[in-house]
Amino acid sequence: MSQLHITFAGPLVSLQDAGRTGGLRYGISPSGPMDRLASAAAHAALGNPPGSTAIEVSLAGIALTCAQQPVTLAITGGSFTVDHNGTKSTGWQVLTLQPNDRLTLRAGPSGSWAYIAVAGTLDAQPFMGSTARHSKTHLGAQALAAGTTLHITDAQVRDSRIGTLPLPSEPDGPVRVVLGPQDHHFADHAVTTFLASPYTVDPAYDRMGMRLDGPPLDLSGALSIPSEPVLRGAVQVAGDGVPTVLLADHQSTGGYPKIATVVSCDTDRLAQFRAGDRLRFTTVTPTDAIAISRELAESRAQYLATLNVPRGTLEQRLMRENLIHGLILDE
Repeated sequence: MSQLHITFAGPLVSLQDAGRTGGLRYGISPSGPMDRLASAAAHAALGNPPGSTAIEVSLAGIALTCAQQPVTLAITGGSFTVDHNGTKSTGWQVLTLQPNDRLTLRAGPSGSWAYIAVAGTLDAQPFMGSTARHSKTHLGAQALAAGTTLHITDAQVRDSRIGTLPLPSEPDGPVRVVLGPQDHHFADHAVTTFLASPYTVDPAYDRMGMRLDGPPLDLSGALSIPSEPVLRGAVQVAGDGVPTVLLADHQSTGGYPKIATVVSCDTDRLAQFRAGDRLRFTTVTPTDAIAISRELAESRAQYLATLNVPRGTLEQRLMRENLIHGLILDE
């Protein structure tokens, strides 16, 4: 067994697996990773089972040390600064911590969430079949803070997986949404304003949702509607006209009108925006949204399958490379 001793963990650093299902009917949020692709990639890079538990790191960062046995880690997500025993780097990567090694993740050039997966099993207490921690109710795995020790069962060193990781090819540009389901509750110009105007991510941004600064979206009728189920990606608008995009720890029901819903495959990159970042929205039809999501799901599955293939030992890697391009003989 290996251990990770946490010497510092900022707010919203937590343990997350793929999230819990079947709980919304009881008022229990799914939770899970803010960036689901990055979390899945960390596990794929190590050859872990899909949906395993990882450490989700917020912009506040984390510092930890390894004890007892060495263990291989994968780091993905935003472009955070990775400090391994004083050697700094950025980018997605797999590395091995030896006993007494120190690892620190801090906010880097971009992104709001990073992931640390381990070659083994992070011991965590599940709730409703999931270790995912809900930030407001504290349901799920234990809190992570300075002094916390994480135990890793069946910790392994996987030398065949060490190195940098290729980044996925993901769409950019405006965030895609499907209008509704309550766009008819807004003034005639509200939808046009929502799609034509730039918005800025407000500092009031956490695992529950992302509040946006920009032109207010005026309502034409009742402020509230009968409470109904809500999902990740719903763009709800309160009485002040300010839109908020619901994210991983969203409530199970809501009574504010929702002007649009972010296409599910765009919620990962949206979650990586930081306070002050600007974004725009563009609308697609429900039929297009299904096609987009299916196409991206297929490409992501291929990408994860590629990550899941071991690179081989150092000797095997060298043999695959054409290290000699020619031979010059002296007469």
